[in-house]
Amino acid sequence: MSLHHDAVAVLSGWTAPTLGEEALRAEFLDHLRAHDDAMSRACAPGHLTATTAVLSHDGSQVLLTLHPKAKMWLPMGGHCEVADTSLAGVALREALEESGIAGLELLPGPLALDRHEVWCHPPRSWHLDVEYAAVAPAGAEAVMSEESLDLRWFPVNRIPEPSDEATRRLAQRGQAALNSGSRVLG
Repeated sequence: MSLHHDAVAVLSGWTAPTLGEEALRAEFLDHLRAHDDAMSRACAPGHLTATTAVLSHDGSQVLLTLHPKAKMWLPMGGHCEVADTSLAGVALREALEESGIAGLELLPGPLALDRHEVWCHPPRSWHLDVEYAAVAPAGAEAVMSEESLDLRWFPVNRIPEPSDEATRRLAQRGQAALNSGSRVLG
């Protein structure tokens, strides 16, 4: 199955927790139908991306990166690559690349959707973001990548500014999913 087909399957089978996210789910599926290259950064109107909130082993903290372009504290995430075969795989790959933490365990997802304007194709382009969460092993130490200005753990209920509501929502949903006991090995 191609990454495009995986995205259609994932979004078709996902039950959105809010009306706003249901509208986004429908929009993302329409975009996938309209653009064969919807998974590629080259898709100028917008493209699907994957984000992962990396949680501490006990779910009390979330690892955030100070994004160099956005100048905000955000979860790990990014563009799909040619070799990627699933959205969950993109989410896990990006989390590993940007956190430096081996042994991350991806929680069942997606947990949220977000659409935000980005700088990929000026004057206007969109990231259609499919969001997951992963759990770090106990004692994990993050290693900052070249894609970050800073990398730190924060309590899930005390995410610093500047950040955004999507980051807070994803961290809280990840914590709730972890506390419910559901896990998928990454």
